[in-house]
Amino acid sequence: MPDAVPTLPTPLDPITTEFDVAIVGGGPAGLSAAIWLARYLRSVVLIDAGDPRNWETRGVNGFLGHPKIRPPELRKLGRDECRAHGVTLIDAVVERVHKEHDDRFVLTVEGEVELVGRRLLLAIGLKDVWPRIEGLRHVYGSTAHVCPDCDGFETRDKKTAVIGKGRKAVGMALSLANWTSNLIICTNGEPAELDEAEYCEKLDALNIPVLTDRLTWVESSDGQVHALRLENGLELDVEEIFFAIGQRPADDLGAQLGCDRDDDGHVLVDDHYHTSVYNAFAAGDIVPGPQLAIAAASDGAMAALSIHKSLTPKERKLEKQPTAMVG
Repeated sequence: MPDAVPTLPTPLDPITTEFDVAIVGGGPAGLSAAIWLARYLRSVVLIDAGDPRNWETRGVNGFLGHPKIRPPELRKLGRDECRAHGVTLIDAVVERVHKEHDDRFVLTVEGEVELVGRRLLLAIGLKDVWPRIEGLRHVYGSTAHVCPDCDGFETRDKKTAVIGKGRKAVGMALSLANWTSNLIICTNGEPAELDEAEYCEKLDALNIPVLTDRLTWVESSDGQVHALRLENGLELDVEEIFFAIGQRPADDLGAQLGCDRDDDGHVLVDDHYHTSVYNAFAAGDIVPGPQLAIAAASDGAMAALSIHKSLTPKERKLEKQPTAMVG
């Protein structure tokens, strides 16, 4: 597992406890939303636990204008911009949230401090479920990854192992075949779960083998994986690892509110990032869709627009015109 991440320095000492918008989560989605809402002159509090999913990642790929920027650096830039726009930043865990009425969400943070938002944005993200393999933490974020879209380019023509089983592992291997033909799937002692004929047909067509023996060790130096050792004594020459295991919400706030969720725990939203709970919104990895930093930032901005509109009084809005009939 990755080492504990450093805590962020802002003390839990807000000047006020009531805000137009309360945002939970300080990744790209939450920070982007906070900046946009502050530019709309909304009072915003952003509460962040300081334990981001991608803290160990060596660089965020594909973020326009910031190639290979490290997650802590991106977060620092976002936090600095938030402060410049008057956003209140609080580094703490939100333990409870409940909705008193349509214009009042009450959040209880560490130390029993209560914060109130007229609107709520959940940008809490996900946590990856790690395979239990000795040595994996030494290469995570460098040559071990969870997202082919983010890090597949770095596997070009490299010997790459996918750790996982069933549809997730097959899908990840097929995605990585865009960059390399040197692929193998390791189930780490679990049944392969290749119960659909399509899985075997497509793996066989690309000569992707599946090994079910348990993995005991990741051999590496300076963040570079060199080999995977199996319980049967076999060693696989490997240069990159991707694991397709599972994910879970970073906390249970969506469940506390009663937001509709899918089978994987994602909070379901409409086209305006509005959840099934009135005036509660969600954005970033916690909603279904691509798990990309740039997509999360976009989600946050779009959610902020929707939240701003929901706070705008009726007298400053034009009525929707009826759709013209085409005859």
